[in-house]
Amino acid sequence: MGYAQENKYWIFFKDKPNVNFDPYQYFDAKAIERRLQQNIPLSDYSDWPVSEAYIAQISCNADSVGKKTRWFNALIAYAKPEQIEQIKELSFVDHVEPANSYSALITAYKNATKDSFKLDLNNEEKDLLNRQTTRMGAVHFKEKNIDGTGIRIAIFDVGFPSVDTHPAFEHLRKNGKIIKTYDFIKENENVYHSASHGTEVLSCIAGKIDDKNIGLATGSEFLLARTEKMAVEVFSEEENWLAAAEWSDKNGADIINSSLGYTNKRYFTNQMNGHETLVTRAANMAASKGILVVNAAGNEGDSKWHIIAAPADADSVLSVGGIDPYNDYHVSFSSFGPTADKRMKPNVCALGIVIAASPNGLTQTQGTSFSSPLTAGFAACAWQTKRNLSNMELFKEIEKSCNLYPYFDYAHGYGIPQANYFTNTSLQDPEPTFKFEKDGNILTVVLTDEKTKDNPYHSNSYTGQYFFNEQSDLDVKQSADSYHMYYHIEGKDGILKSYYIINVEKSEVLSFSLGEFEKGEKLMVHYKKYTATYSF
Repeated sequence: MGYAQENKYWIFFKDKPNVNFDPYQYFDAKAIERRLQQNIPLSDYSDWPVSEAYIAQISCNADSVGKKTRWFNALIAYAKPEQIEQIKELSFVDHVEPANSYSALITAYKNATKDSFKLDLNNEEKDLLNRQTTRMGAVHFKEKNIDGTGIRIAIFDVGFPSVDTHPAFEHLRKNGKIIKTYDFIKENENVYHSASHGTEVLSCIAGKIDDKNIGLATGSEFLLARTEKMAVEVFSEEENWLAAAEWSDKNGADIINSSLGYTNKRYFTNQMNGHETLVTRAANMAASKGILVVNAAGNEGDSKWHIIAAPADADSVLSVGGIDPYNDYHVSFSSFGPTADKRMKPNVCALGIVIAASPNGLTQTQGTSFSSPLTAGFAACAWQTKRNLSNMELFKEIEKSCNLYPYFDYAHGYGIPQANYFTNTSLQDPEPTFKFEKDGNILTVVLTDEKTKDNPYHSNSYTGQYFFNEQSDLDVKQSADSYHMYYHIEGKDGILKSYYIINVEKSEVLSFSLGEFEKGEKLMVHYKKYTATYSF
């Protein structure tokens, strides 16, 4: 349509008069199952359709109308300013909001070419492919034959070219695991075109070459939604996200993976507060329907924007940051928390540099776009082991499974989810690896494990929102939590004042003057799986 951007609006209605709704006719059987299992009403007011009479009246008062939403009882209208003023006066109109938005794929995106076609990998690439699942404890799921079977996952992206032919998805096609597809831009069922970002994302959830997994949930079912246009007319993706979420709910999704973010082309950082943007409200609504929403944190960590993007700011969204594959550190591009209202984000993290399936073979790529689907695949497997959990109970259990938990910071969240938390019923609390010693006005953190003394490794340190990456001789074959200590200082209000990773070179690792702290502040330290807190 040729209307100016400022002439596109959401029209929100006051009620839903004279509408009929039969959940058993509307919902897929999997959606009914999800709602019953989580004690969610089958016929909530938000599920009822928008009044056709209202749509007809708006159509008469506007140039044209677009998408509608049951969840928010609203309709897109293209109208001139004077028409909008008349629409606002209609007795059934609650309020009107501008509908312009801009979105971005959360990735350092590079399309594959015919020249780069390959299914074979060199040794370094094979090692990376192995790390992206083993770092989450893939072996523990494999031992229990856990592969996400019974879980239905919706993916919102820019397109899925070659998913209908690529060998990495042969097992999905053979077993009928791609349940439904829909292109919300062209309004048809063909999603196997456009840019390959969705193909790469799907592979990080469920891809498989021969007997080697690219992602963990090779047994899950899928709903594939094209919601993005890339660089052409990028002002409709937010409503496409909402429409896809309602479609996913209707068609029985248990999990939504969204490697998309909405940032500075419309919003300010102070709006990343968990309730302001339409897409964030849509994500929270999807969660209220029993769906686990997994979203990439964003790739703004080394840019002026710096923080997470909507809908990763949503309280009910499992937001995923990116880490370096070889040391577990926050990777520089991964967006930081907290939210504008100072809630902890990201919640968890996973590899931000991966091997993925591209239309022409396998490729190395990067972005929290791929941290998110790795985590979504993990979530599907975790939910298979504890199918009685609600989506938000699973959310909390995934956080608890992480390698840093209960330590957290605004770069890593609680760390990397671990499969053995869900498969091992006899996990024991870790042995203390350090202790706090107070001598007069000095508080010292002292190792109880002397074996790490005099280790030569350097550290990355994080202070507030700033990331400092020192040049170091870090051994890339080691895991960061094997040699380094994480700690943060939490203010009386529960907000982190600072957080760090430091190298461990002697048994007395940290020393503080008690005069540095105010009453009510806390020091939390994590080292070698053990976490302890000192309250001032």
